[in-house]
Amino acid sequence: MKLCFAGLGVMGGPMAGHLVRAGHEVVGFNRTYAKAVEWAAAHGASAQARLEDAVEGVDALLLCVGRDEDVLEAVTAALPALKPGALIVDHTTISAKLTRELAGIVHEKGCALYDAPVSGGQAGAVNGQLSIMVGGEADRFGELADLVSPYTKSITYIGPAGAGQMTKMANQIAIAGVVQGVAEALHFSKCAGLDPELVLQAISAGAAGSWQMSNRWPTMNDGKYDFGFAVDWMRKDLGIALDEARSNGAHLALAALVDQFYSEVQAMGGARWDTSSLHARLEARREK
Repeated sequence: MKLCFAGLGVMGGPMAGHLVRAGHEVVGFNRTYAKAVEWAAAHGASAQARLEDAVEGVDALLLCVGRDEDVLEAVTAALPALKPGALIVDHTTISAKLTRELAGIVHEKGCALYDAPVSGGQAGAVNGQLSIMVGGEADRFGELADLVSPYTKSITYIGPAGAGQMTKMANQIAIAGVVQGVAEALHFSKCAGLDPELVLQAISAGAAGSWQMSNRWPTMNDGKYDFGFAVDWMRKDLGIALDEARSNGAHLALAALVDQFYSEVQAMGGARWDTSSLHARLEARREK
C-alpha cells in the first residue's frame, strides 16, 4: 500500500519504519521537516514538507502526533487531498469528543477515520510490540488490523468512534494507580530500613506483582527516571480522562490525586522524567 505516516517522533518514527520493512511505500511527514528527511534517509523512504503533498494518492494516513489541536490541524490539512476511500488511522491519544467530531467529517468526505491509540511505550514501538485499542466503523477493522500488524502485539476492536480513546483513558487511569502504589511500597520499604531488593523478591511473584513492579521498582530504587513516557504526556492523558469523567459521571478520585502528584513532579523539574518519577516526589518529601 502507499501510505503517509505523520508524526515521526520516538513512537511514530519506529512504527513508520516497521511499515517500510513490511514492504509498504511510506511517505514521512513531520512538522519539523528536517526530522522527516532524517527518518526517510534512515529507512530508504521519502519525505514531504507539506502534509497535503505527502498524502497525495495514499491509501491511508497514519497519525502519531501530540494533542487534540495537532490531530485537528493534520486532518483538516490532509482531508481535501485524500482520495475517496482512504483510511485515517489516528494513533495519537486525544479526546473522544474530537475523535467523534472528526469521524463524522471524514465520513462525509468518503473516507474513514479510526481512533487507534497505542500502549507499550517507546520500547513497544521499537520492537513492534504495541497494544492497540480501536474505535470506528466495524466493517474495515480487518483492513486496519492487517495494515498495522508490523508493529502490533495485540489489537482489539472496542466499538464506534471514540471507543478506542476511552479505552486508552482506562489504560492510563490503571497505570497511574499502579505506579503510585509501587512508588509508595518502595518508599515505605526504605523508610522501614528494609532491603528493597529483598522486598521486591518477596512480593513481586505474589498478588502485588505487576509489570510496573518488576520493571520499575529497580530503576526507582536507583533514582533513574529516563524510561520513555514523560510526565508531561501522562498529565495530558490524565487530563483527557478527567474531562471525559466529568461528562460520563465516572468518579476518578485516585487518578485526580495522582495527577496532582505529577504536577508536583513537574515543579521539581521532572516534566520530562518518566511516569515512575512519582517515587522521586516521595523521596524528596522524606529528605526534608
